[in-house]
Amino acid sequence: MSIDRSLKVNAGLLRQRNVLTRAERIEKLVEQRRWAEGDAVLGIPKVRTQWKSKAKKKKKDKVEEA
Repeated sequence: MSIDRSLKVNAGLLRQRNVLTRAERIEKLVEQRRWAEGDAVLGIPKVRTQWKSKAKKKKKDKVEEA
């Protein structure tokens, strides 16, 4: 069976995921220099995911002259 078109999500996986694949975890560990070529692939350390931060609202300056 297929999913009805009205139920499909257009964005797909564009949002930030909270679980990384093993390859993505290894890429991050290589960037952090915590994993070297030849290390065991199983039992690799945890990697923190990137969280989006809310944009802070800009405060209007009280002094707007001119």
